[in-house]
Amino acid sequence: MISLATAGAVALVEFGMALTPGPNMVHLASRAITQGRRAGLVSLSGTAVGFVCYLLAAAAGLSALFAAVPVTYTVVKLAGAVYLAYLAWGMLKPGGRSPFTPAADLPPVSDARLFSMGLLTNLLNPKIALLYGALLPQFLDPHAGPAWGQLLQLGGVQIIVGMTVNAVIMLCAARISGFLAARPRVMAVQRFASGGLLGVYALRTALSRTPVSA
Repeated sequence: MISLATAGAVALVEFGMALTPGPNMVHLASRAITQGRRAGLVSLSGTAVGFVCYLLAAAAGLSALFAAVPVTYTVVKLAGAVYLAYLAWGMLKPGGRSPFTPAADLPPVSDARLFSMGLLTNLLNPKIALLYGALLPQFLDPHAGPAWGQLLQLGGVQIIVGMTVNAVIMLCAARISGFLAARPRVMAVQRFASGGLLGVYALRTALSRTPVSA
């Protein structure tokens, strides 16, 4: 059984990561703005399943795989860094877009497509891959029971916090978008701040060390 201190530490880490602009935020905000809150909720359900997939993979030995075959971690790390850099450039380049910029050219899609897009966006999210493969294992306590049981508990805390933050962002996306659209300078500051954070995170991801143990 994990301690309350450990659960609190994981919750704080996930809270900070969830507030950092990334693939999930971009996808959920854009869908909620262009297709409504219901579409955002369907996309969010796909995101939730993605979290569960990573949790089960971690409990089955994802971190052990990264430790045993470091090149797999390196591939995931570099691919994630490139993707984050791509998202950052999309915001920072001339004519770039904020996650909360209304996308009039984004066509409505079916619920099945919304769900699958939410799922794939989360599965391909480098922040989540690194969180489950490299970060959560650092909170394991050899005296707190089986590693897989602890990972399930740690992952449960992460999912609750992550889904709560994502849900709030998604439900407030339209209101945030309207607020920023009426204030172009604030929108520009938000866009550059978000892009800058993504760029920093991309660099940190690329330079992060391969975990030496599971």
